Amino acid sequence: MVNHVEKKTSNLLNSKSLLSVGMLSLLALSSQAQAWWSNDWANRKAITLDAQAAGIQTEQNTVPVLVRLHEGVLKFTDAAQDGADIRFVADDDKTPLKFHIEKFDPIFNLGFVWVQVPKLVSGKPATIWMYYGNPKATAESNSKDSFDSNQVAVYHFAEKGAAAKDSSSYQHHATNFVGTNESGLIGNAARFDGSASLSLPASINTTGGTGVTWSAWVKPVAPESSVIYAQAGANNLVIGLNNGAPYVSVNNVSTPLSAQIADNNWHHLAVTSSAGQTTFYVDGQVRATLAQGISALQGIATVGGLGSQQLFHGEIDELKIAKVARDATAIQLEAINQGTNDKLVQFGGDEISSASEASHFGAIMDSLTFDGWVAIVILIIMMLISWLVMWQKGVLIGRVSKSNNFFLDLFQHVKGDFAKLHEVTHHNNQQDIKLDEKQVGLLNHSPLMRIFQKGINELHDRLQIDPRTGRPLAVLSEQSIEAIRATLNGALVRETQFLNKNLVLLTIAISGGPFIGLLGTVIGVMITFASIAAAGDVNVNAIAPGISAALAATVAGLAVAIPALFGYNYLLTRVKENSVEMNVFIEDFIARMAENYNDPAALHAMSDD
Repeated sequence: MVNHVEKKTSNLLNSKSLLSVGMLSLLALSSQAQAWWSNDWANRKAITLDAQAAGIQTEQNTVPVLVRLHEGVLKFTDAAQDGADIRFVADDDKTPLKFHIEKFDPIFNLGFVWVQVPKLVSGKPATIWMYYGNPKATAESNSKDSFDSNQVAVYHFAEKGAAAKDSSSYQHHATNFVGTNESGLIGNAARFDGSASLSLPASINTTGGTGVTWSAWVKPVAPESSVIYAQAGANNLVIGLNNGAPYVSVNNVSTPLSAQIADNNWHHLAVTSSAGQTTFYVDGQVRATLAQGISALQGIATVGGLGSQQLFHGEIDELKIAKVARDATAIQLEAINQGTNDKLVQFGGDEISSASEASHFGAIMDSLTFDGWVAIVILIIMMLISWLVMWQKGVLIGRVSKSNNFFLDLFQHVKGDFAKLHEVTHHNNQQDIKLDEKQVGLLNHSPLMRIFQKGINELHDRLQIDPRTGRPLAVLSEQSIEAIRATLNGALVRETQFLNKNLVLLTIAISGGPFIGLLGTVIGVMITFASIAAAGDVNVNAIAPGISAALAATVAGLAVAIPALFGYNYLLTRVKENSVEMNVFIEDFIARMAENYNDPAALHAMSDD
């Protein structure tokens, strides 16, 4: 029994320590998890690059990652109209990353940004930060620095009514113009209607590299036979369609045909080639290989046809040429990241600068009128009182529940024997039950123990006890039992009143807090409008500070009432639970008393014993 009781008995937590921990937690939540890169920027968003989720197996360095922005991930009204205030910072929140904006449309809430990420490692997600919200910032978008030195040509086809521009540092701009579709895969796209092809300059030269990588997004309108890209010279390279099936030809040797891609969807085509081998990719997957290779591209290249022949019908976007044969992982990463089902880029929540929050809070406090301060000070006092009451009552009710449970365990162990329980709790003469000081102290806080002691005292006052045996000589009358019941019920009422003491302060906070806050708000609004009328200056900038300051009183009132409401309901439920427990014990006590001291036969049996 002793072990069973000891397991149910535990030390009460230090309430002051809990309060301190709670306050420190609130302070920690109000601070930023990481240092802010620059307080000039009001907002930032965490962007996680999960290479493993994108199926990337090998490490990739200096990767141009496409970040798609839309209204679901960015509140465009918080950023500059042209995205000039957008910045990207590495995980250390110190190192700015190179980037360039291909398109930023605040009307349709769309943006396409290329960010140069130093490293991507499978199984180790990388985090970068996107900062925005600085009206004084100037644009730092620079396409020349967003790609590595091996990328000799990058065509976004973002131009309207002009020849395509090369976004790489080599600046190999196209020499003529084709149509543009503003709803391409990534921003704008080149539109080919079968009437002309696009010429790229002869200055595109990959000599000095270690191979060739060509890639583009293609959307044919029909299963035709046409040329997507062709480059003549010492090494001949052609990427085209044969009845809608893509193929690649190196030095007039072609790969087997792949499945048709003329399904009105965008598809990623890529070719990597070096001396001795060429690999053809469709949507990031290897489709064919050739035992023919080229180490460099030279000469004039055309896009959308072979001169004026085999002209292409459809759209082409994001055409890139590199002077290195990139590995399969790089091709797969490009196809996954740039496609519509991007698994690499994952957006986190928006964060607001603590400096920005502090400035807004300071402006509100500076605009508070005297009556607003009076209301808020009263509400702060009410809040502190309500918190103190909730803390004290929570500790008290927790202690009462533990002590009552301990007493009931003892009561059940002695099987309702009043005399034996009385000896255990006072004389401790029982050999099978020994209480230590902590357990005795726990009993002293039990309302059930006090009610039991009250009942025992009333019972002894009404019974005649044989001094030789300690047994009762007479039975209790019905009137005596009812009198004892009334006494115990009175003790129950007093114990319940003690548990409910000061809870009325919480009801005052619940009902009075919002009204005091509303009163402060109404007076503040009245003063604001009176001041505006006197000054004759009616505009949003004149009204906003006073209104926001007036509303601070209502916020303070709700801050008082809401915690008090939850605390009051919780404490009231716990008080009712203890009251019901005490009421059940009184009924059990009366029933056992009537059984043992109101029945002459039972009394005679006790005397014989």
